[in-house]
Amino acid sequence: MTLKRSAGLLLYRGAGPAVEVLLAHMGGPFWATKDAGAWTVPKGEYDEDETPEAAARREFQEELGVPPPGGEPVPLGSVTQTGGKLVVVWALEGDLDPAGITPGTFAMEWPKGSGRMREFPEIDRVAWFGLDEGRRKMVAKQRVFLDRLEELFEGGEGGEGAGTGGA
Repeated sequence: MTLKRSAGLLLYRGAGPAVEVLLAHMGGPFWATKDAGAWTVPKGEYDEDETPEAAARREFQEELGVPPPGGEPVPLGSVTQTGGKLVVVWALEGDLDPAGITPGTFAMEWPKGSGRMREFPEIDRVAWFGLDEGRRKMVAKQRVFLDRLEELFEGGEGGEGAGTGGA
């Protein structure tokens, strides 16, 4: 069995206690009515022939429909999600208007067992959250990325020059 791997960019703006992160609400019928635990770092799977950072940039554009901002991403490390997928994330300073996203789509049989394929957005919306609210919104296993970002600011490495830090 091949290990599934995902890479993503956690966009942030501001600094210190005022920092905000851009999170994506998962699309599709399963997540439509859920809020707490239904938000994620914009991310996606990649194969061995692609570097994780390149995959994170590609997936950001595929999921949001806009290119990631320029700048040097700061590694936030990785986690293994409940389903066994390894997720690696970088923090990247930048700003983005959530109204400007054009999410990618995926097809699935819906309703299940109906034999009908329907298209759904990979994410149905994005929003900026402070770290505390972001922790309440995020998938549980990804919350550690917000902790690691916060540690960068506590260490004086956030904002300008944040690329010198790491996790």
